[in-house]
Amino acid sequence: FFDRKDRMNYNLMKTDIREDENSYLLEVDLPGYSKDDIKIDITDGYLTINAKVEKENNDEKKNYVRRERFTGEVSRSFYVGDDIKEDEVKANFKNGILTLEVPKLSLEDKKKDKKYIEISE
Repeated sequence: FFDRKDRMNYNLMKTDIREDENSYLLEVDLPGYSKDDIKIDITDGYLTINAKVEKENNDEKKNYVRRERFTGEVSRSFYVGDDIKEDEVKANFKNGILTLEVPKLSLEDKKKDKKYIEISE
C-alpha cells in the first residue's frame, strides 16, 4: 500500500493496515464522525477516504479559552492498484473506526482479465 501523506490529515486519520492471505484490512480512526459524513471512492487506482464534519456555530457568545475539536474536511488516499473496483471493497463503520477490506488480486486473477492484442499476418 502506498499512502499519499498530508501532515494534517495524517494526524486526524490514523490508519493501521494489516494483511492476511486474501486481503488488506485498513482500520481508520474517525472519532466524532458519523457514517453519513464519510465518502469512499476509487479513482485511478487510489482508494480515497473523505470525511467532513460541520458543527453548528451557536457558540459565538461563549468565551473559549481553547478549542481543539476539529471542524472541516479531511481526506486520505492509498494506492490499491488499477484492478480493484469499488464493489470489491467492503466497508464497516463502528465506534468511530472505519474498517475497509480490500481484496488482493492473485496472479491468476490478473491473468484472467488480461486481454491480448491479436496479431495479423
